[in-house]
Amino acid sequence: MSIGEMLAATVPMARTLNLEFLETTPERAVVALPDQGEYHNHVGGPHAGAMFTLGESASGAIVLAAFGDQLSRAVPLAVRAEIAYKKLAMGAVTATATLGRPAAEVVAELDAGERPEFPVAIEIQRGDGAVTGEMTVVWTLRPNG
Repeated sequence: MSIGEMLAATVPMARTLNLEFLETTPERAVVALPDQGEYHNHVGGPHAGAMFTLGESASGAIVLAAFGDQLSRAVPLAVRAEIAYKKLAMGAVTATATLGRPAAEVVAELDAGERPEFPVAIEIQRGDGAVTGEMTVVWTLRPNG
């Protein structure tokens, strides 16, 4: 089962918005939000809440790709998030997430008994390539037990 399939199966909101997981590696996650009228805002583009969910889902996908081998001893949790809406988004939009710290550094903190925090940067683009939003989600790996 791919990470996208796993997220769609375990995160109902990803299914609700029909998110498409296009690429998921430890280095990059790319997730698309199709153009769907039921998730439009008052100007006919994707609603801010739908774009937030898109970005958060992309960040979760890269976290699972980078730290999936740690799930037996820690659970990934979003700690906080910030989003900036830069330009009007119309039509389908795509979020690209990248880790803000090396995964090995985060795992080393976990190995040392700490609860590491790390940022994931997300860029949201419309079909013509224009960046419509920038988002940061700070995640933690909470040790089990």
